[in-house]
Parts: sequence; structure tokens; C-alpha cells
Amino acid sequence: MLSQSVNPFSESQGERGMQRLKISKEEYGRPKAGSLTEYRGKKANIQVYQEMLELCTVISDEGQPVSKKEPELRVIMFGELFNIYTHINDKLVGLMLRARKHELIQFEGEMLFQRRDDHVPVFLLKPISQIREILVGKQTEIRRSLSPNPQPTGML
Repeated sequence: MLSQSVNPFSESQGERGMQRLKISKEEYGRPKAGSLTEYRGKKANIQVYQEMLELCTVISDEGQPVSKKEPELRVIMFGELFNIYTHINDKLVGLMLRARKHELIQFEGEMLFQRRDDHVPVFLLKPISQIREILVGKQTEIRRSLSPNPQPTGML
């Protein structure tokens, strides 16, 4: 009978057994603290927050007021937004999904497609000043977490 000499999924340690990794739920699926991978991920998050702010600014500038009572809340049709925004960035739908996850915008459906969903309204849920404050705050928080260790491990 053949058996594996090393099996990380086996309960028995055996003669050449591997030690199980001891990873907490908070660490699982995350890069090692202080690593170059963690540094790159944080830098990418800063960029995504900046792009979400640009998207919300375009909706605020180009959209129409939702009501007279709340003129800072805006709405724009997806087709119009698509035509405006593709000159700025080619990741519009992904940014819209991310902004919806952060409860900055709202639209019907799981995902919007050019032409098919041109008539779907996209709502800005908060005033642009509040959105700016939220997203710049998140960027600042990330930058602060990077500043104590400006040179991540593995970086020359």
C-alpha cells in the first residue's frame, strides 16, 4: 500500500508530517504584515478611493437634483454617465459596484451594461462634500498606516 510521506491535510503528524499553519481568522487571506504585497495593496486602495471620488464628483457635477428639498443629492442616467466617464476612466462599472458597496451611489440591478441599461438612473446617496470627507479620510488612514514603515520589508 502506497502512502504519502507528507500530507498537510492529515491529522497524523507521522515521521515526516508537516506542522499545520497557525493563522487567525483576521490574518487568513491577507498578506503578511509589513510585506511588499501589503504595501502595494494599500497603495492600490488609496487609488481606488480616489477614483470613486472622481466618479461621485462627475455624478454631482453632471447629474440633476433628485428633489428641490435636497438639491445636493443627484441623479444621472447610466448612458449619459457612461458617455462622460469613459473619457476619464475605462473601469466605470467596477467603480460603480465598489461605490455602491460603500453606500455612495445606488442603481437597480446587479451590473449595468452599455446600451441595454442606458435608461437606468444612478443616484448619488450623499452630498459630494460628505463623500469627499469620507473617502479622503479613508485615504489618510491608509497613508498613516504606511508612514511608520515607509520602506516595507523586501523593498530596496
